[in-house]
Amino acid sequence: MEHSNLDIHKGTILLAEPLLNDHTFDRTVIILTEHNDEGSVGFVINKPLEVNVTDAVNYLNAENYPLYYGGPVQQDNLYFIHKVPELLPGSIPFSNELHWGGDIEVLKALLERGDITKNDIRFFLGYSGWAKDQLATEIESKSWVVINDSSIDIISSNSETLWRDALIEQGGKYKIWANSPSNPMLN
Repeated sequence: MEHSNLDIHKGTILLAEPLLNDHTFDRTVIILTEHNDEGSVGFVINKPLEVNVTDAVNYLNAENYPLYYGGPVQQDNLYFIHKVPELLPGSIPFSNELHWGGDIEVLKALLERGDITKNDIRFFLGYSGWAKDQLATEIESKSWVVINDSSIDIISSNSETLWRDALIEQGGKYKIWANSPSNPMLN
């Protein structure tokens, strides 16, 4: 599969390169929700935290909903991506079926009534952000694999195997790296 490393836009998936030497983004999968001339915003979709949503924010009745590390920026803020824009006014589209944000008061009511499920939404603390041209520079320096056509289910994917599965989907040299240990020097 060929990659156009500078073809980045809303909905692009970024996979941390196997040898990325950055503890914060080691083996991460990020979905971009914003990309323009001012910079980029995305969320790490495969790093669940050890607490659920209600543990972190008591104003939402979402005790059984996992909470994910979205990135190192504004980690004291709750963010969410979802598949139900018809239920959440104010949502911002970033791919064919996915949106981010929306009216928090409406979200509270939807959760209370059980009108939204874990298969509809994913919650994050913090986000990943890049200043103008920063992401392009990181891609050119081989920090990220860019995926614009993937079968990854952003909301329902298995966090533990997502990075590996996405690498395998890319084929070629990535298929070999998918089964490597976190630190190949310890092998």
